[in-house]
Amino acid sequence: MRRRILQATLLAVAVTTVVLGLPLGFTALKLVQDLTGADLSTRAQQIATLLDEQVANQHPIDLNAVRLAVPRGARLVVRTQAHDYVYGPDPGEDPLVQMVPMVQSGTVTIAAPSTPVRAQQLQVAGLVLMLVVLSAGTGMIVASVTARRLADPLRHVASRAARLGAGDFRPDPQRHEVPELDRVADALDASGAALSQLVQRERELVGDVSHQLRSRLTALHLRLEALAAVEDADVAEEARAALEQAERLSAVLDDLLAAATAARARDAEPLDVTSLLTQVADEWREPLRAQGRALRFKVADELLARATPARLREAIGVLLDNALRHGEGPVTLTARHGGGTVVIEVSDAGSGVPDALVPHVFERGFSGHGSTGVGLALARALVEADGGRLELSQARPAMFEVFLRVARADDVLGLPWKPEPTPR
Repeated sequence: MRRRILQATLLAVAVTTVVLGLPLGFTALKLVQDLTGADLSTRAQQIATLLDEQVANQHPIDLNAVRLAVPRGARLVVRTQAHDYVYGPDPGEDPLVQMVPMVQSGTVTIAAPSTPVRAQQLQVAGLVLMLVVLSAGTGMIVASVTARRLADPLRHVASRAARLGAGDFRPDPQRHEVPELDRVADALDASGAALSQLVQRERELVGDVSHQLRSRLTALHLRLEALAAVEDADVAEEARAALEQAERLSAVLDDLLAAATAARARDAEPLDVTSLLTQVADEWREPLRAQGRALRFKVADELLARATPARLREAIGVLLDNALRHGEGPVTLTARHGGGTVVIEVSDAGSGVPDALVPHVFERGFSGHGSTGVGLALARALVEADGGRLELSQARPAMFEVFLRVARADDVLGLPWKPEPTPR
């Protein structure tokens, strides 16, 4: 896009240079020659008038009286019926000649050397060329600035769309003062909010259905086990058959929930969590330092988890931003191995989350600090999209923990990863 804008602008400058520069250069050269010719003609006319006065007063023609009117290096030739008069040196080859008639039957001719005129024409041509180059340079600068002004917002909007596709539903407050692009950004924010609500409702529905089905299956198991223990052989046999079917149904439910989890995390990949968190910490040190706060960083080496880089970066960014806005004191970012998972902790030394808000801290639109109430809900959605879990492990001071699945050897080798059949 940027290259096309540059090419189009430079083509317009080139066309303008050709269409206007060449006629301007030709006109300037012609103007220099015409002005020189007009000056010679005026001088010749003045000389002719003075010589006519000499002849009218019956005085002999005296060229010394008119020599001041002859340009330097030019030759004056006066032709009369009786005699020809010459004053000045030879003007050389291809001189500029102007001839005017005299009233007393004669002519006055001035032949000036063409070298000074050609020098002036070269100077004018150089000036025109300088203007053309300046115009082209200005056009290039304008094209570069215009291309950057248009290309950078386009790249930002494209990046925003990519993050939206990756599961980052947070609104982006940045606008570019380009009405069309700002409308696209508004549409992306609206789409992100709608998708976030849709995904959240879908996950809540899956969780509710899973809970209800498991509760009913557990009750059914208990009743069938009781019936299988009765003395009536026929009833006990039927109860054992029904119990077997119930167990199969429970296994099918586990497989379906595991498949749904795997589908949500299909974009997850083996990720070097240590390297990613190091980059995130580098980005957030300066905003914290600007408020007189520090970032304590303690991450174990060679942490490898199954996650999507963009989602995890945004989720940790939400937690750090939450600590920056609502916390106090130093912010701590740690990561470690923990029971088959990679655990990432973000905490601060502030007053923490009030008890009344603890059950609602991850609900969308709920906030106790005057914010939008979107960040933590989206952070949980981002983590869960990779099959992970985000919890508030400690309310005072606040500590959030992200649990990610450890990447296995078959993940690193590119082999399919069969998720655990146990739902979270």
